[in-house]
Amino acid sequence: MAETIVERQEAGAVNAGPLPPGTSFASDVPARLDRLPWSSWHWRVVIALGVTWILDGLEVTIVGAISSVLGETSTLHLSESEIGDAASIYLAGAIVGALVFGRLTDQFGRKHIFLVTLGVYLVATMLTACSWGFYSFVLFRALTGAGIGGECAAVNSAIDELLPARVRGHADLAINSTYWVGTAIGAASTLVLLNERFMPHAVGWRIAFGMGAVLGISVLFVRRHVPESPRWLLLHGRVGEAEEVMRGIEADVHGALERAGKGPLPPPGPARTLVAKGALSFTAIAEVLLRQHLRRTLFGLTLMVSQAFAYNAIFFTYALVLGRFYGVPAGDIGLYLLPFAIGNFLGPMLLGRLFDTVGRRKMIAITYAAAGVLLAITGYGFARGWLTAVTQTVMWSVVFFVASAAASSAYLTVSELFPVELRGMAIALFYATGTATGGVAAPAIFSRLIQSGSRERVFYGYLFGAGLMLFAALMAIILGVAAEGKSLEQIAELGGPAAGPPPRL
Repeated sequence: MAETIVERQEAGAVNAGPLPPGTSFASDVPARLDRLPWSSWHWRVVIALGVTWILDGLEVTIVGAISSVLGETSTLHLSESEIGDAASIYLAGAIVGALVFGRLTDQFGRKHIFLVTLGVYLVATMLTACSWGFYSFVLFRALTGAGIGGECAAVNSAIDELLPARVRGHADLAINSTYWVGTAIGAASTLVLLNERFMPHAVGWRIAFGMGAVLGISVLFVRRHVPESPRWLLLHGRVGEAEEVMRGIEADVHGALERAGKGPLPPPGPARTLVAKGALSFTAIAEVLLRQHLRRTLFGLTLMVSQAFAYNAIFFTYALVLGRFYGVPAGDIGLYLLPFAIGNFLGPMLLGRLFDTVGRRKMIAITYAAAGVLLAITGYGFARGWLTAVTQTVMWSVVFFVASAAASSAYLTVSELFPVELRGMAIALFYATGTATGGVAAPAIFSRLIQSGSRERVFYGYLFGAGLMLFAALMAIILGVAAEGKSLEQIAELGGPAAGPPPRL
């Protein structure tokens, strides 16, 4: 029979250690998390954890903006194919990092791992700035990618488990959109760092990579104060610790409300019966993904693969297209990246609230379909030679105003649709699969299409990406889940009860 936290406290068992796997208990901690009004505490969590996307955007933008500079004899003298390969290797590193750290974040907790992954990124990006040739550059880029991939699994797990259900969609999309804040920072910095009136290219590109480490160090100290996810603690049977962390969060939020002259915390919903599960085996993870939630697995894979291919095909080769087909100098690439970044940032920010009101299924289908159609139209205009560097950038900005919201919803989907006990690994698996099939291949393929000098060949690549986005829209209509406004526990139950306690490692 399930026993409540109060009953366990009365029995003196709350600090007696983790409950054994398979033990049922009742807890109102998830309801207490979901009832919290938005406060300065939530802002601190969002800033401390959401910086991951800023760092990722900064890294990708810097490489994209300096790609032509890296081909100069005074820098690393890379060919266009080597630049495309370096982008793919960065993503390959992200895949490995996501899988390794995704597994670890489910085993050892969100907080421990998101501190480690940020440290890996800091060291690797500083080493990238010290690269001396192609092989050292791609090695350090792979390590940087591993840090970012690990961040994706650990950070997205923690964010969704700490934010209230009523705003999870909008907040998640907004946080993902900060990737483009990093893009804007990277693009603006290259206007100075790649301008030889201020410094030679041989120095500027190294400073550009060093910027990421400086930003990461400033956030590391803030992140240390983010608590462990109470939901993760509960699912590992650490009920007493979850209660202690929850009381600390409530005290922080209550204090913020008092300082703002607002009322007390609203009452929580009822307690829910949960089961301590501990660390899941790979057999148990496969059981959940391939049998219990197969429809969700197919849905998540479709979203991740399609957005990864479309995004990386365009963004990783952005500078190459502008340089080869429109003659834009390397020092001016940042000017064209800024409006693109703004459009990508505004999309999730302005459309994100609709994912909580209109609903997940409808908005995912609409944004994916619109992005696919707009990408095909833009590609056709490019192939026919109707566009200039400016109008090409405007069209890309319009396409990705919508596509950015679609891509962000993919990360939201794979994060919220699976149980807490395997959330980190689920995010990692979807991220890795999507990136491997859509992300790693796209930059390498498109760099070679661009190197051919054929607009028509590049257009065929764009058309393939558009087709993937339209297929994902169809899958959203068929397989989408109405997760808006529901707690993570309610969403997990929509797929049916688990078939008994899962096996441990």
